[in-house]
Amino acid sequence: MFLTLQLPFRLDDAELAAPLAPRAQRLYHGCRRLSEGLGRLRTASRTGPPRSKAKAGDLAACLLRRKAFRKPPQRRRLSEGLGRLRTASRTGPPRSKAKAGDLAACLLRRKAFRKPPQRRRLSEGLGHRRTARRCTRMSTVKEQLIKNLIVEDKTSNQKITVVGVGAVGMACAICILLKDMADELALVDVAEDKLKGEMMDLQHGSLFFATSKIVGGKDCRVSANSKLIIVTAGVRQQEGESRLSLVQRNVDIMKSVIPLLVKYSPDCKILIVSNPVDILTYVVWKLSGLPATRIIGSGCNLDSARFRYLIGDKLGVHSTSCHGWIIGEHGDSSVPLWSGVNVAGVALKTLNPNLGTDSDKDQWKNIHRQVVESAYEIIKLKGYTSWAIGLSVTNLVESILKNLRRVHPVSTMVKGLYGIKEEIFLSVPCILGQSGISDIVKINLTSEEEALFKKSANTLWNVQKDLVF
Repeated sequence: MFLTLQLPFRLDDAELAAPLAPRAQRLYHGCRRLSEGLGRLRTASRTGPPRSKAKAGDLAACLLRRKAFRKPPQRRRLSEGLGRLRTASRTGPPRSKAKAGDLAACLLRRKAFRKPPQRRRLSEGLGHRRTARRCTRMSTVKEQLIKNLIVEDKTSNQKITVVGVGAVGMACAICILLKDMADELALVDVAEDKLKGEMMDLQHGSLFFATSKIVGGKDCRVSANSKLIIVTAGVRQQEGESRLSLVQRNVDIMKSVIPLLVKYSPDCKILIVSNPVDILTYVVWKLSGLPATRIIGSGCNLDSARFRYLIGDKLGVHSTSCHGWIIGEHGDSSVPLWSGVNVAGVALKTLNPNLGTDSDKDQWKNIHRQVVESAYEIIKLKGYTSWAIGLSVTNLVESILKNLRRVHPVSTMVKGLYGIKEEIFLSVPCILGQSGISDIVKINLTSEEEALFKKSANTLWNVQKDLVF
């Protein structure tokens, strides 16, 4: 039942209204405005409930106090009509195109709504209604195009974070994207402008790879819930500078970032690429509090790749068919295992017992020298190394995330191996899988190779023991 006003004359009859006394004339105009406003409310109530959070109760309380509504029939009809409007407002949004603005304009001219509290309440309610209408219009296209069936699970299953967006970090990022290793890639760096530029550049190429989400930020929160974190941040190695001379500056960087990364991704594996990689892997292990098996240094994986390439180049055979390992420090004191170098299972040492020694006429020893010096030469020529290490890191990422259990020469804790008593991280052949380093392959070293390995350990220990972190 809706409000009906019983008047002794028709509202649109000007001839009857003209001779009325001033007070009756005011009543006539007030009734006409009220009738128009309530007519619009009837239309809205028939077509659907209002979107606004403004309550009809404020209007009702005002009207019920007026003389015109003190008689029981009018009070009952008004209360019933407003009750229906309240019920409609609770059940859902309106389907009517009727606007509240016309009624508002009428009500705001009335004395009852000239006081600040009433005007404020009415304006706030209408403001909420307009905001809701604008928001509805903005999402109309998506709502018409897509029908949502279930709540989307936004948690990534294969999230990788790259810390540092320098040349090495971005080489790692692009190689990971092109091999579809992650469903989400996060970039972290303190240089916000460069970070944003690199992130946008990758996002705009997302049509060409299968990673659905690329994010970036200065805050380590962006790395939350990562499966694997790749740390490339650090001071860049300068021309002629050894990896060990970088150590204290990069240790300070690790102190600032590692605890936060572990806080937001407590179940992650961390792959260290920053130099000097062996010492920094030890530092990250200490700072993170994670098991040593989940802290992996990229180590001699790239050194061994260079070693195999140069052997294949000398023999005219593709590097994948040439097998050889470099262990120990990723740097000047690395150890080439000439005893294990082979092609198709044929050990080159059986063909040339002097292989890799000073008495070797073919000078195979120069291959290891080239491996050690190649990074310095590349830095001299182009200012930094990037692509080979990016590909090497992606090779390790694939073994970890796909649980391939491939053997790689990576940096891990070697205390107790080959007579080493200190907590040192050096490269030895390790089996990589979804848990990180699951096993170490025990290679039978010659006495000369074992002596060189211990020498490499001593070289690192002499630097590591004096670190402050």
